[in-house]
Amino acid sequence: MILTVDVGNTRIKAAVFEGNSVLENFVFEKNELEKKIEKILEKFQNCTDLVVASVGNVEKQSFLTFEKKVNVHFFTHEDVFPFHNKYATPATLGIDRMILAAGATLQFPKQNRLVIDAGTCITYDFIDENDNYLGGAISPGLRLRYETLHNYTARLPLLALEEPYSYIGDSTAQAIHSGVVNGFVYEIDGFIDEYRSNFANFIIILTGGDADFLAKRLKNTIFANSNFLLESLSQTYQYKIDND
Repeated sequence: MILTVDVGNTRIKAAVFEGNSVLENFVFEKNELEKKIEKILEKFQNCTDLVVASVGNVEKQSFLTFEKKVNVHFFTHEDVFPFHNKYATPATLGIDRMILAAGATLQFPKQNRLVIDAGTCITYDFIDENDNYLGGAISPGLRLRYETLHNYTARLPLLALEEPYSYIGDSTAQAIHSGVVNGFVYEIDGFIDEYRSNFANFIIILTGGDADFLAKRLKNTIFANSNFLLESLSQTYQYKIDND
């Protein structure tokens, strides 16, 4: 039994796996970390491993507190991954993006894969059918776009995510919703169209906190799974054990 933990820029997500099956998912704030992990391990006492991928600002010691109960592993660039990293600056590639690329490689063999992670930032990661990681793109996520409009203008309000009822915004609020949401969707569809025009035998994996909101709005056929990173963590850890 494995507890996987994804420390993001905003929140922490976790899941307990037995084999390939998810027993339970968790989402909590960073200041709740030790208390939540303690409760999870109390509930799932057969957990043997705690596997962490972190891009957020959380001290490792918070996890090492549990070393007497479980094996603690932090994924780093030094680990074994199931793809060939062709990124020009491999040391700067986020561990979360590497885990997503590994999961796509393991779950969808012999295909061109585009992983789109819609969270605080939206990232695009492309792994070709020969398991070469080629790179992708990074841009602001939905929440950052709303916040940027508010923070860098004098009068635009800070709005919560809302479905625009038309692409023509008939008020300032609706104009913001149309610009943020529709612009976001058009961006994603545009990237997908560009990849489709250059690569056949192609699958798109959409994940992240905004995946469910976006899935029904995209024109392209996608595989949507908001827990893909946690599943990829479990699979990549098993791959590491088998190939170390």
